[in-house]
Amino acid sequence: MDATDKWRHMSTAPKDGSRFLATVRPVEQGPAEVDVVYWARSDQFGMEGWRAADSTPGAIIGYAEPELICWMPLPTPNPAREPLSIPDPYEGEEIQIDGSGI
Repeated sequence: MDATDKWRHMSTAPKDGSRFLATVRPVEQGPAEVDVVYWARSDQFGMEGWRAADSTPGAIIGYAEPELICWMPLPTPNPAREPLSIPDPYEGEEIQIDGSGI
């Protein structure tokens, strides 16, 4: 793995609409997982925030800021490497910026 394959804190995630991988916090319904997300600017309904990029058409999945732990760029295809695979969710030490993290 090179430096682009490392998890980064969400505070540094791009908010330009580009897609990237993000670790979604574990919840009562299941363990942590990795999803492809992007920042959506405010639309006609004023909904700005993180959205899933691979949702079913017509079903918008939105994530609140505290639901996402960290991010990394999407892997770039390289014929010399093994086939692309989704990395495991981040399982390091919990990082809280402010608040209780609930």
